[in-house]
Formats: sequence, C-alpha cells, structure tokens
Amino acid sequence: MPRVVSAVIRALDILELFLDHPQLSARQVMERLDLPRTTVHELLVTLEARSYLISVPGQPVQYRLGMPLFQLGAAFSGRLDLVREAQCVARDVAAACDEAVHVAVLDGANVIYLVKFDSTHPVRMVSAVGRRLPAHCTAVGKILLSGLDQAALDEVLKGDLPGMTPDSITDPDRLRVHLDQVRAESVAVDVGESDSAMRCVAAAIRDHSGTTIAGMSLSAPIIRWTPQAQVRWTGLVREGAAALSARMGYRAQAR
Repeated sequence: MPRVVSAVIRALDILELFLDHPQLSARQVMERLDLPRTTVHELLVTLEARSYLISVPGQPVQYRLGMPLFQLGAAFSGRLDLVREAQCVARDVAAACDEAVHVAVLDGANVIYLVKFDSTHPVRMVSAVGRRLPAHCTAVGKILLSGLDQAALDEVLKGDLPGMTPDSITDPDRLRVHLDQVRAESVAVDVGESDSAMRCVAAAIRDHSGTTIAGMSLSAPIIRWTPQAQVRWTGLVREGAAALSARMGYRAQAR
C-alpha cells in the first residue's frame, strides 16, 4: 500500500478549516488542529506561496482562501453529471431493498424521472425514464416542491391540481400545509396519491449551495409496505439522497 503523506494531510486539514471560517490566524489554526507552531507556520507559508491561501495584513495576520481553490472547485462543478452520479447511488439503494428507486427533477408543476432501477419482484411499480407526472401527486414531487421558495411555489400552485387517485391532494391550501410538514421532516411520502396500489417515500438531493436540485424515491406495492419496511426504506432513501448530495458537492452542516 502506498504511504499516506502526513504533511499533505495536515495541509488539507488547514484548508478545510476555511469551509467554516472566512479568515483565520496562525494561532487559530494551531488551536483548532492541535499542531505545533513551527509546523503550522511552514504549512501556511507553503500554501501562501502557491496562492492557495492569501495573507490579510493586520495584528495578527489573517489568512483566507486563494483563487486556485475557486478554480479547482469550478472545474469539479463543471464536470459533475447528475444522471451519471445518480445511477451509481440509485443502483446501490435498489440493490439494498429490491424495490423501485427513482431520481427525478422538477419541471414546472411536474416531475420528470431521470433514473430508474426496477425491483425484481413480479409485482412492482410500472414507470419509465422520461415519464412525467404531476409533482403534487408523488413523494419525489412533494419533496421537490417543499424546496421551492414562496414565489416559485405560488407559481406552481396558481393552476389546477389534477388528481390521479381519490387520495391525491388537489386543494392548494391543504397542499401548502402538507408541504410544511414535508419540509419539517425532510422526507415525503406518497400514500396512494399517484397509484392506489403503491406507496413511495422520497428525500431531497442538494448541490454545493444547499439548493434542492433533484429527489430520490423508493416505491413498493402496498402488499410489501409494512410499518417496519417503511422505517427501513425511509432510512435507505435518506442515506441514498445524502450520498448523492455529497457527490454533487453538498456539505451537510454540523449540528
């Protein structure tokens, strides 16, 4: 196995401190990483020499991130492919539950499925990549609607809300209340609102800015949707959405 270079690890530890702090002094870096003064000084000088850090004059001198880090981040962002990354993660989630897993995006008042992995069970959800459904009738659509700001949500809800089953939420005021609950729980459930024989659970996928860009859902027939299964599958969808969000650059805030 190749040896991990401790000096590089420490340099990266220093850079990652700036994810939570716009500026830091050498002493603050020492205290947060519990590193010797000489080590910190040498690393800061090296990073500054390569412009990964910029010194801000003052007493004491402060450091902030430099332009090369922005350039690296922009290069990474420009090469991200939601569908490709979603296929990798959704495949793992589907393998763990043997139920249908989808990744979808919002298009006006509808959702469009970008990625789909089927269950191997004879009785399973019928869907297809590219399929379009009313967002308010699906778990993945509701998780996406819950991520809209007020103006964008108002635009979606100003039109008719057609129902797909008797359980579809077609009243805008009732949907707004429901979306408040979805927002609070960070998970959405479709209890026969798009297909009376199916149940779905969905979680949000976020990008580097924290914006909801897609949703991941897990769908199963009611014959397999037990309370125990729902708890397990909700956990799988949360984990899958979090993993895909991390691939898209999202960094969860520490609580």
